[in-house]
Amino acid sequence: MTVLIDQPIWPAHDTVWAHIVSDTSLEELHEFAERAGIPRRGFDLDHYDVPARMWSDLVALGAEPVGVREFVHRLQASGLRVAQKDRPAH
Repeated sequence: MTVLIDQPIWPAHDTVWAHIVSDTSLEELHEFAERAGIPRRGFDLDHYDVPARMWSDLVALGAEPVGVREFVHRLQASGLRVAQKDRPAH
């Protein structure tokens, strides 16, 4: 049971963003996000978007930093990944 965090490399809204996921359950992910003070509106079906300014604090709370490839691989292996084709159109 691990919450993973990738590197904050995704630009949007005048900052860069990282993502957190669980390799076990969405319940674990939501509990971690709540403890970290991440608003539920940051949840996007299988991950939370988090601004770069929170990265160090999330690692200190127990999120495991991983590279993008490992991040995606472990999310897919968890069975929690929501494929792009299955996401609702915005």
